[in-house]
Amino acid sequence: MKLIHTADWHLGQRFHGQSRHNEHRDFLDWLVATLDERQPDALLIAGDIFDVINPSIAAQSLLYDFLIKAHEHLPQLTIVMIAGNHDSGTRVELPAPLLRRLNTHALGRILWHDSGEPDVDRLIVPLPDRHGLIRAWCLALPFLRPAEVTGGPAEAASTDTPQAPASEARTAGDSYVRGMVRVHEALFEAGIQKRAPGQALIAMSHAHLHGASVSEHSERPIVIGGEESLSAALFPPEVAYVALGHLHKPQRVGSDHIRYSGSPLAMDFSETHYPHQVLEVILEGEHVSEVTSLPIPRSVAMHRVGPLSLDDVLDALASADFPDDTQTGLPREQWPWLDVRVILDAPRVDLRPLVEQALKGKAVRLVSITTRMARASTPEHTGESLDALGPAELFARTWAREFGDAPPDEVMQDVQALLQTLHDDESSEDTP
Repeated sequence: MKLIHTADWHLGQRFHGQSRHNEHRDFLDWLVATLDERQPDALLIAGDIFDVINPSIAAQSLLYDFLIKAHEHLPQLTIVMIAGNHDSGTRVELPAPLLRRLNTHALGRILWHDSGEPDVDRLIVPLPDRHGLIRAWCLALPFLRPAEVTGGPAEAASTDTPQAPASEARTAGDSYVRGMVRVHEALFEAGIQKRAPGQALIAMSHAHLHGASVSEHSERPIVIGGEESLSAALFPPEVAYVALGHLHKPQRVGSDHIRYSGSPLAMDFSETHYPHQVLEVILEGEHVSEVTSLPIPRSVAMHRVGPLSLDDVLDALASADFPDDTQTGLPREQWPWLDVRVILDAPRVDLRPLVEQALKGKAVRLVSITTRMARASTPEHTGESLDALGPAELFARTWAREFGDAPPDEVMQDVQALLQTLHDDESSEDTP
């Protein structure tokens, strides 16, 4: 049996304010052609289908057009997709009855029984081969928001250490991890009971595992403070393959069968060196026999110049081998993206005009100019960008500057709680 694993499409992403619609369309066209060529039995999409919880009509059209084309080309193909932390679970599930006619299973949220137990049966999807025989089961767990798995009867039922000292305060991150572990374990147990001998178990989750490498800027923290990661040991030996989403860098975690496929497009200039791919997984009975990376062609190039002094940046731009904008046959939406990083001795109000003049006549889209000051010999003059600092770090530095010392732990806990509340409020705006 053959599977294709992909994740983190981020359809509708605005790249420094610019649309990436054509890049996503090119990727999805490539994916349809790849499915046609490789003839898999199932396609697994491990979350962050959209970039925001209220995606544009154009972004939604990209998804649904793809699903229709994939079904037209491979009617026997089973597609399973889960919501990620960028998605609205409600929106992902809304068209589920219609999508089932396309052999597509859309799972966006966890439901709970009155007993306080998670309804995991609805998350177990059969994966038949081209002859209609069930060869595997997909244990498809959409992204779990903190409000879904912490507090109330659900968390009370998951706590089996009532004798723990009261002094051992539980952080929001600890409670969240316990809730996620509980749901994962319930799903695995149900899957193990359901499968027959010879059938493989495939887990799909949108989560951050211990030890996994994150990108420089792009991945939004699931829990403010970074305490949300799970252990790869959570996945039992009965699970043949773990298809993960959330981290944009393709990687194995802990074992060869636990993988992030990575994002199909670079979401930030810091990700341009990633090997963007989908993964082809071959199953033999209950086990994986082979995993192959299928590289995704990049339809729009991404370039970075610097960090260099202003004179060196201007020289590099003037001599850069970008096509002449009057000679190239490329439409503007296929011109390369450009990020320019400049080291300055003093602020320059004429920086952008100078950069634009150096690029005059070149077929390139300048989307970012970042600067830092050259006087970086002391910590207070590192020239860090605000984009590189989280709100909690900014608060801590401001407190230290005002009061001469780091903020107390209880103050930072309050800050983290406030930031988490703001993050949850943003994520809960998922009305269709």
